[in-house]
Amino acid sequence: MTNPPDAPGASRPGSLHAVRLGAARLYLCTDAREASGDLEDFLDAALRGGVDVVQLRDRGISTRRELELLELVADVAARHGALWAVNDRADLAALAGAPVLHTGQDDLPVAVARRLVGPDVLLGRSTHADAEASAADADPDVDYFCVGPVWPTPTKAGRPAVGLDLVRRVAASGPTTPWFAIGGIDEETVHEVVAAGARRVVVVRAVTAADDPEAAARHLRAVVTGADR
Repeated sequence: MTNPPDAPGASRPGSLHAVRLGAARLYLCTDAREASGDLEDFLDAALRGGVDVVQLRDRGISTRRELELLELVADVAARHGALWAVNDRADLAALAGAPVLHTGQDDLPVAVARRLVGPDVLLGRSTHADAEASAADADPDVDYFCVGPVWPTPTKAGRPAVGLDLVRRVAASGPTTPWFAIGGIDEETVHEVVAAGARRVVVVRAVTAADDPEAAARHLRAVVTGADR
Protein backbone atom coordinates (compact mmCIF):
# COMPACT_ATOMS: atom_id res chain seq x y z
CA MET A 1 0.00 0.00 0.00
CA THR A 2 2.39 2.68 -1.17
CA ASN A 3 1.18 6.20 -1.73
CA PRO A 4 -0.05 7.32 -5.15
CA PRO A 5 1.38 10.75 -6.06
CA ASP A 6 -1.76 12.60 -5.02
CA ALA A 7 -2.46 10.73 -1.79
CA PRO A 8 -2.86 12.79 1.40
CA GLY A 9 0.14 11.14 2.99
CA ALA A 10 2.29 11.78 -0.07
CA SER A 11 2.81 15.47 0.60
CA ARG A 12 6.57 14.98 0.31
CA PRO A 13 6.58 12.51 -2.60
CA GLY A 14 9.92 13.53 -4.07
CA SER A 15 11.99 13.01 -0.93
CA LEU A 16 14.18 10.02 -0.26
CA HIS A 17 12.53 9.82 3.17
CA ALA A 18 9.10 9.40 1.57
CA VAL A 19 10.42 6.70 -0.76
CA ARG A 20 11.90 4.81 2.19
CA LEU A 21 8.67 5.14 4.12
CA GLY A 22 6.69 3.78 1.20
CA ALA A 23 8.88 0.68 1.19
CA ALA A 24 8.96 0.30 4.98
CA ARG A 25 7.41 -2.79 6.54
CA LEU A 26 9.10 -3.15 9.95
CA TYR A 27 9.29 -0.29 12.47
CA LEU A 28 11.16 -0.74 15.76
CA CYS A 29 10.76 1.25 18.98
CA THR A 30 13.59 0.80 21.47
CA ASP A 31 14.70 2.26 24.74
CA ALA A 32 18.23 3.59 25.17
CA ARG A 33 19.53 0.25 26.50
CA GLU A 34 21.52 2.13 29.12
CA ALA A 35 21.71 -0.88 31.44
CA SER A 36 23.44 -3.05 28.83
CA GLY A 37 25.24 -0.21 27.05
CA ASP A 38 24.85 -1.92 23.70
CA LEU A 39 22.55 0.43 21.78
CA GLU A 40 24.82 0.75 18.74
CA ASP A 41 25.46 -2.99 18.41
CA PHE A 42 21.79 -3.73 18.99
CA LEU A 43 20.67 -1.28 16.31
CA ASP A 44 23.21 -2.60 13.83
CA ALA A 45 21.87 -6.12 14.36
CA ALA A 46 18.21 -5.11 14.13
CA LEU A 47 18.72 -3.07 10.98
CA ARG A 48 20.73 -5.86 9.37
CA GLY A 49 17.72 -8.06 10.06
CA GLY A 50 15.42 -5.78 8.10
CA VAL A 51 14.15 -2.99 10.37
CA ASP A 52 13.21 -0.05 8.15
CA VAL A 53 12.45 2.60 10.77
CA VAL A 54 13.85 2.90 14.28
CA GLN A 55 12.51 5.14 17.02
CA LEU A 56 14.30 5.91 20.26
CA ARG A 57 11.64 6.03 22.97
CA ASP A 58 12.92 6.24 26.52
CA ARG A 59 11.24 8.53 29.05
CA GLY A 60 13.85 7.61 31.65
CA ILE A 61 16.68 9.62 30.10
CA SER A 62 17.37 13.35 30.14
CA THR A 63 16.81 15.58 27.14
CA ARG A 64 20.57 16.10 26.86
CA ARG A 65 21.20 12.37 26.86
CA GLU A 66 18.47 11.81 24.30
CA LEU A 67 20.08 14.31 21.93
CA GLU A 68 23.42 12.55 22.36
CA LEU A 69 21.90 9.17 21.61
CA LEU A 70 19.95 10.48 18.63
CA GLU A 71 23.29 11.27 16.99
CA LEU A 72 24.23 7.62 17.41
CA VAL A 73 20.85 6.45 16.10
CA ALA A 74 21.23 8.72 13.08
CA ASP A 75 24.70 7.35 12.31
CA VAL A 76 23.57 3.71 12.53
CA ALA A 77 20.46 4.37 10.45
CA ALA A 78 22.57 6.08 7.77
CA ARG A 79 24.82 3.03 7.55
CA HIS A 80 21.81 0.87 6.75
CA GLY A 81 19.78 3.29 4.64
CA ALA A 82 17.03 3.31 7.26
CA LEU A 83 14.78 6.01 8.69
CA TRP A 84 14.93 7.11 12.32
CA ALA A 85 12.30 8.83 14.39
CA VAL A 86 11.87 11.06 17.42
CA ASN A 87 8.88 10.38 19.65
CA ASP A 88 6.55 13.21 20.74
CA ARG A 89 9.10 16.05 20.85
CA ALA A 90 8.99 18.33 17.82
CA ASP A 91 11.71 20.49 19.35
CA LEU A 92 14.09 17.55 19.65
CA ALA A 93 13.25 16.37 16.15
CA ALA A 94 14.13 19.81 14.78
CA LEU A 95 17.34 20.08 16.82
CA ALA A 96 18.49 16.57 15.92
CA GLY A 97 17.58 16.86 12.24
CA ALA A 98 15.35 13.80 12.46
CA PRO A 99 13.68 12.61 9.25
CA VAL A 100 10.62 11.40 11.20
CA LEU A 101 8.55 12.74 14.11
CA HIS A 102 5.89 10.56 15.70
CA THR A 103 3.11 12.03 17.83
CA GLY A 104 0.16 10.68 19.77
CA GLN A 105 -3.40 11.90 20.08
CA ASP A 106 -2.53 13.86 23.24
CA ASP A 107 0.58 15.47 21.79
CA LEU A 108 0.85 18.54 19.57
CA PRO A 109 -1.79 18.84 16.85
CA VAL A 110 -0.39 17.68 13.55
CA ALA A 111 -0.57 21.14 11.96
CA VAL A 112 1.38 22.65 14.86
CA ALA A 113 4.02 19.93 14.68
CA ARG A 114 4.32 20.56 10.96
CA ARG A 115 4.94 24.26 11.53
CA LEU A 116 7.70 23.44 14.02
CA VAL A 117 9.58 20.80 12.00
CA GLY A 118 9.02 22.15 8.51
CA PRO A 119 7.81 20.58 5.27
CA ASP A 120 10.43 17.86 4.81
CA VAL A 121 10.08 15.85 8.02
CA LEU A 122 7.76 12.86 7.87
CA LEU A 123 5.00 13.00 10.48
CA GLY A 124 3.47 9.92 12.07
CA ARG A 125 0.35 9.73 14.22
CA SER A 126 -0.97 7.17 16.68
CA THR A 127 -4.62 6.19 16.24
CA HIS A 128 -6.85 4.06 18.45
CA ALA A 129 -10.26 4.26 16.78
CA ASP A 130 -11.88 4.32 13.34
CA ALA A 131 -12.43 8.08 13.39
CA GLU A 132 -8.82 8.77 14.37
CA ALA A 133 -7.50 6.51 11.62
CA SER A 134 -9.78 8.15 9.05
CA ALA A 135 -8.70 11.62 10.18
CA ALA A 136 -5.02 10.66 9.92
CA ASP A 137 -5.53 9.20 6.45
CA ALA A 138 -7.24 12.39 5.28
CA ASP A 139 -4.71 14.81 6.82
CA PRO A 140 -2.21 16.08 4.21
CA ASP A 141 0.37 16.61 6.96
CA VAL A 142 0.28 12.97 8.14
CA ASP A 143 2.73 10.74 6.31
CA TYR A 144 1.89 7.52 8.16
CA PHE A 145 -0.25 6.41 11.06
CA CYS A 146 -0.28 3.55 13.54
CA VAL A 147 -3.31 1.51 14.59
CA GLY A 148 -3.37 -0.01 18.05
CA PRO A 149 -2.48 -1.20 20.52
CA VAL A 150 -3.81 -4.39 18.99
CA TRP A 151 -3.05 -6.31 22.19
CA PRO A 152 -2.27 -5.01 25.70
CA THR A 153 1.36 -3.97 26.05
CA PRO A 154 3.44 -2.73 28.99
CA THR A 155 4.89 0.01 26.81
CA LYS A 156 1.41 1.62 26.85
CA ALA A 157 0.24 0.57 30.28
CA GLY A 158 -3.41 1.36 30.92
CA ARG A 159 -4.35 1.90 27.30
CA PRO A 160 -7.11 -0.52 26.24
CA ALA A 161 -6.30 -2.85 23.39
CA VAL A 162 -8.25 -2.16 20.18
CA GLY A 163 -8.15 -5.75 18.96
CA LEU A 164 -7.88 -7.17 15.48
CA ASP A 165 -11.30 -5.88 14.42
CA LEU A 166 -9.99 -2.31 14.15
CA VAL A 167 -7.08 -3.56 12.04
CA ARG A 168 -9.55 -5.32 9.75
CA ARG A 169 -11.75 -2.24 9.41
CA VAL A 170 -8.83 0.06 8.66
CA ALA A 171 -7.47 -2.38 6.08
CA ALA A 172 -10.90 -2.68 4.47
CA SER A 173 -11.22 1.10 4.24
CA GLY A 174 -8.32 1.21 1.77
CA PRO A 175 -6.15 3.98 3.25
CA THR A 176 -3.95 5.89 0.85
CA THR A 177 -1.52 6.75 3.66
CA PRO A 178 0.95 4.11 4.86
CA TRP A 179 -0.17 2.61 8.17
CA PHE A 180 1.27 0.21 10.72
CA ALA A 181 -0.33 -2.13 13.23
CA ILE A 182 1.20 -1.75 16.70
CA GLY A 183 0.91 -3.24 20.16
CA GLY A 184 1.81 -6.71 21.41
CA ILE A 185 3.08 -7.88 18.03
CA ASP A 186 5.66 -10.65 18.18
CA GLU A 187 6.80 -13.66 16.16
CA GLU A 188 3.51 -15.43 16.83
CA THR A 189 0.93 -12.63 16.75
CA VAL A 190 2.43 -11.07 13.63
CA HIS A 191 0.68 -13.76 11.61
CA GLU A 192 -2.68 -12.64 13.00
CA VAL A 193 -2.24 -8.96 12.17
CA VAL A 194 -1.10 -9.85 8.67
CA ALA A 195 -4.17 -12.07 8.25
CA ALA A 196 -6.27 -9.11 9.42
CA GLY A 197 -4.86 -6.97 6.61
CA ALA A 198 -1.85 -5.16 8.04
CA ARG A 199 1.15 -4.92 5.74
CA ARG A 200 3.35 -2.90 8.09
CA VAL A 201 4.01 -3.48 11.80
CA VAL A 202 5.65 -1.73 14.73
CA VAL A 203 7.39 -3.93 17.28
CA VAL A 204 9.18 -3.41 20.58
CA ARG A 205 9.93 -6.41 22.79
CA ALA A 206 9.80 -8.85 19.87
CA VAL A 207 13.21 -7.47 18.91
CA THR A 208 14.48 -5.61 22.00
CA ALA A 209 14.07 -8.70 24.21
CA ALA A 210 15.23 -11.21 21.61
CA ASP A 211 18.38 -13.24 22.17
CA ASP A 212 19.19 -12.64 18.51
CA PRO A 213 17.73 -9.27 17.40
CA GLU A 214 18.89 -9.74 13.83
CA ALA A 215 17.16 -13.09 13.46
CA ALA A 216 14.03 -11.81 15.18
CA ALA A 217 13.80 -8.84 12.84
CA ARG A 218 14.44 -11.01 9.80
CA HIS A 219 11.63 -13.39 10.77
CA LEU A 220 9.13 -10.59 11.38
CA ARG A 221 9.95 -8.89 8.12
CA ALA A 222 9.65 -12.15 6.20
CA VAL A 223 6.14 -12.73 7.57
CA VAL A 224 4.99 -9.20 6.74
CA THR A 225 6.55 -8.99 3.29
CA GLY A 226 5.40 -12.52 2.47
CA ALA A 227 1.83 -11.26 2.59
CA ASP A 228 2.55 -8.99 -0.38
CA ARG A 229 3.43 -11.91 -2.67
